[in-house]
Amino acid sequence: MLETGPLTLVTTDSLVEGVHFLREWTPPRVLGRKALTINLSDIAAMAGIPRQATVSLCLPSDVPLGFIDGLYDGLLERAAETGVSIVGGNLSATAGPIVIDITLLGHGDRVLRRAGAQPGDLVVITGTLGAAAEGLRLLRKGARIGSEGALESTGVWTETSAAAVLHCLRAQLDPNPPLAFGRALSEHELVHAAIDISDGLSGDLLAVCTESELGATIDAAGVPVDPQAASLERARGGDVLALALHGGEDYQLLLAIPPDSLEGLRDLAVIWDLPLAVAGRFSAGPPAVQLKSEAGERSLTPESHEHFRPDRRSVRGEAVTGR
Repeated sequence: MLETGPLTLVTTDSLVEGVHFLREWTPPRVLGRKALTINLSDIAAMAGIPRQATVSLCLPSDVPLGFIDGLYDGLLERAAETGVSIVGGNLSATAGPIVIDITLLGHGDRVLRRAGAQPGDLVVITGTLGAAAEGLRLLRKGARIGSEGALESTGVWTETSAAAVLHCLRAQLDPNPPLAFGRALSEHELVHAAIDISDGLSGDLLAVCTESELGATIDAAGVPVDPQAASLERARGGDVLALALHGGEDYQLLLAIPPDSLEGLRDLAVIWDLPLAVAGRFSAGPPAVQLKSEAGERSLTPESHEHFRPDRRSVRGEAVTGR
């Protein structure tokens, strides 16, 4: 039996082999860390404190014991770093792919939701976007990291790009959301609504608009594109802005805040040396997102991850997101 506070937060998320990861790409320890981290990010977006987790595994018969040991090494390591207790779970055999399913419980005093944004609120984004999506592209081209997170192969890139390649691979395989900053938001009445950017900015911002029954306009120049991902994307002739708008899996926070809260939010973020970018503004109107750039203003169609979209592709495909 678990004791929880007056406001109990519950989230659950799964990683499915062939959809979210491939064994040949992902060291099991790193996979265990990510499996817990993506749930931690959900609690952070609610300004909560994570407490207990259960882990359920569906495993084919060909999975070696060393893989399971490594997976739990990563889970327990990430749990220890974040004050989470793994309190139970389940194990099942399957003829299909590996499935890692985690349920995470937490609590909070002042919970943030996707609903609550108000007309005139600023669209504020923590950190940078695009590195995780670039990391997925690097994995498809043969770049690899080892179980301790060190670079093992740059794939098609030369050693001069090694630092950028490693940065993007880690962003994809071992993300680092602003968890402590998210917890601190409950202590300050600065934010009206929040979501973690897991499926892509274009879709996650629309989700806040839909829940808050508002529109939003973002400025292309204000979108915080990850500089190392941008350098690789430009070198291959790709669309840097699209990477940040639609890529997903960055697990940064998207916040709706009144303009007079911006200074206070920046003062809070500086404690963790966390960059903040003002990317746009919410406005009265039907739920929709507009993109403003030098070419003018246009409606931004979400191209972020959707689980059951007919053209959704797995990590083996060429879609930007792999979540």
